[in-house]
Amino acid sequence: MRLRIATYNIHRCVGRDGVEAPDRIAAVLRQMNPDITALQEVGYDGASSENVLHRLAEAVRAEAIPGPTLLDERGAYGNAALTRIAPHRVKRLDLSLPGREPRGAVALMLRVNGSAVRMVATHLGLRPLERRYQMRRILGLLDRKAGAVTILMGDFNEWLLWGRPLRWVKRRFSAMAAPATFPSHRPFLALDRIWVHPGDRLVSLCPHTAPPASIASDHLPLLAEVEI
Repeated sequence: MRLRIATYNIHRCVGRDGVEAPDRIAAVLRQMNPDITALQEVGYDGASSENVLHRLAEAVRAEAIPGPTLLDERGAYGNAALTRIAPHRVKRLDLSLPGREPRGAVALMLRVNGSAVRMVATHLGLRPLERRYQMRRILGLLDRKAGAVTILMGDFNEWLLWGRPLRWVKRRFSAMAAPATFPSHRPFLALDRIWVHPGDRLVSLCPHTAPPASIASDHLPLLAEVEI
């Protein structure tokens, strides 16, 4: 069995044209047709929708797992996961540091084709010190829980190939291709990543570039197929 998984920083559904358009993000998700999706920068109560997350979940016929990290004047904001496979365990991890934008992760434990699959979706901080702390927390969580297949994905904000968080992940996961996803109109930075363990379970990995992906957000979504 193969799973289609995706990670997508949707930038509050605000496109490069400055227009908040959840329907464009929904269209991109429908094109990719993922079984599991990690979303970042989700504004749950945007001006153009009563509940953006539920609209996006409906677009791909998936269950929405919210992982808000902050509450501002527009409502809850942060991470989310969309899954067509009902999780039997959900854990939300606070990765925040004092004085910095709150960050977090959503961890799901799934049963797929008789195998345990754990997935962690996250969005790391902008400063190297933040990312080091946050990656240590995430890898510590993964080391404590067994699973036949482990998937770590999200926006890692790590543009330095020699950065410590990337080196630490490579010790835990096999080396993975890192296609560029940012900025969406002319990508040259691999900020969005999908890691899979064991590495031979990864069948394919590529950015989704079909219109309207290049304008719907400032990031392109990253799509992978994983064999379970």
